[in-house]
Amino acid sequence: MSAIVDSLVSYGSDSDSDNESTFNTDVKMVDPIDPDATAHLKPLNSVPTMTVAVLNSAPEVAVKEAVETGTHLDPSLKEVTFNPTFETLFAPELGPINPFKSQQMAAPRNMLSGYAEPAHLNDFMFEQQRRTFHTYGYALDPSVDTHQVSSISYIGAVDEAEKNKGLTVFETGQKKTEKRKKIKGGDAGDMDNFLGPWAKYLDEKDSAKPSEEEQKELDEITAKRQKKGKNEEEAPAEEKTVLHVKDMYDYQGRSYLHVPQDVGINLRSADAPDKCYLPKKQIHVWSGHTKGVSAIRLFPSSGHLLLSSSMDCKIKLWEVYGERRCVRTFIGHSKAVRDICYNNSGTKFLSAAYDRYLKLWDTETGQCISRFTNRKVPYCVKFNPDEEKQSLFVAGMSDKKIVQWDIRTGEVVQEYDRHLGAVNTITFVDENRRFVSTSDDKSLRVWEWDIPVDFKYIAEPSMHSMPAVTLSPNGKWLACQSMDNQILIFGAQNRFRLNKKKVFKGHMVAGYACQVDFSPDMSYVVSGDADGKLNIWDWKTTKLYQRIKAHDKVCISALWHPHETSKVITCGWDGQIKLWD
Repeated sequence: MSAIVDSLVSYGSDSDSDNESTFNTDVKMVDPIDPDATAHLKPLNSVPTMTVAVLNSAPEVAVKEAVETGTHLDPSLKEVTFNPTFETLFAPELGPINPFKSQQMAAPRNMLSGYAEPAHLNDFMFEQQRRTFHTYGYALDPSVDTHQVSSISYIGAVDEAEKNKGLTVFETGQKKTEKRKKIKGGDAGDMDNFLGPWAKYLDEKDSAKPSEEEQKELDEITAKRQKKGKNEEEAPAEEKTVLHVKDMYDYQGRSYLHVPQDVGINLRSADAPDKCYLPKKQIHVWSGHTKGVSAIRLFPSSGHLLLSSSMDCKIKLWEVYGERRCVRTFIGHSKAVRDICYNNSGTKFLSAAYDRYLKLWDTETGQCISRFTNRKVPYCVKFNPDEEKQSLFVAGMSDKKIVQWDIRTGEVVQEYDRHLGAVNTITFVDENRRFVSTSDDKSLRVWEWDIPVDFKYIAEPSMHSMPAVTLSPNGKWLACQSMDNQILIFGAQNRFRLNKKKVFKGHMVAGYACQVDFSPDMSYVVSGDADGKLNIWDWKTTKLYQRIKAHDKVCISALWHPHETSKVITCGWDGQIKLWD
């Protein structure tokens, strides 16, 4: 092995010496310490670097942890509706800045064309300046605060403004009218002496005047007319009565006020029938009124007589049983009778008419006992149902008052003046200790008797006027005919709340005070309507059960007989009163 190595070394030495010139010319010997030759062998971090300016294109954004202060506040807000912390108020804005946002875009805007500063300006002042600018071409400069600057500046035609001394349209127009007045009739303040454009042609010699005889005759005619009008207004109509039956008393000396015993039911009983049924057909017509019937009332407790008032100024008394005759006519009003009301015993009744008089009548004899008036039209009248206060009654008047009279003295003893419109109805509730009134002011008020301040006032924006109100037989509910074509039910005991579950619809009644009534067993609700129909609803379900064509004109009232299971009496503006069974 050593021999082989030695031979290789010797061979190398020989070859080196022989071929020295060849290696020098063809191959360049590499120096192991030459840096260029060993550059690729060095690590990268040793390469010399060049310093360059760094441009960071990403905007500086606040770190989430640095701004996590709770609620973010919009910097453009002018008003904060809560109490923010210091950190919330001075937190940096979130999000990058828009580099393309110009100064115009950055300006605050509250309308399409830019930013309008809020300023309070009277409507009249604005209209005045607008019209002045439209007419004369100038107006006050709105950007100048006249409180801070003493001189007034104008925009538009400034020369015209200086010429007119800054007068507005209204001021220049006022001058023209004053000038015109001065030319025609004298001074503007002296309008009473202005005789008109023909004043200069007037001459007392040429004017036609009545002679002394003619003047005397004219004065007499004028005086008669005035006296006649005065008498018609002040003097009540003469009262009289007509008895239509042959004998006022029967063989036992009983008048028609006596309750009949032979009609098949006990009219003296205070009990209502156990079960009521729907009426099916018309069984009788009472005709005698020449104009529309305005109200009907049944005789208290028994219901054997029917009282009706009419627009023909008359009041009639009818039999409900037997021959169903017209018993008596009461004549004493000069205008249409609006309302009637019995006292508890039925021996007397009150009538209210458009002639501004309330009259007290004797039901048996037909005599007018007394008259009451306060020169206003009574719309409704009611006796106090309390037995101890039968000498007192209340009337709802056209002058927004409820007036209380005493029959014994004929004087007004109390006035309830809180309504804002004519009083339409008065209904006694709570064992006659209180009464409920409705009015054209679309409200319902509850009063304690003899206390002229309402203790309950019910009025909603959605409520309509309720010109007809009826108390239910059990005294718990008030049925109110509302002018939006529905019957509303209010509680009549404590809170007087509207019962929203009991609303009776389906009839057309707007504009008419159609009287509502209940069946004695509280099963049904009945009402007339503007089409002359009799409508019957179920009390529990508020479903409209039946519609009967009762009258040719408005069916203004419907009464369910308190002792009958299915007898309903209706009256209408066709002058007829009908009985249904």
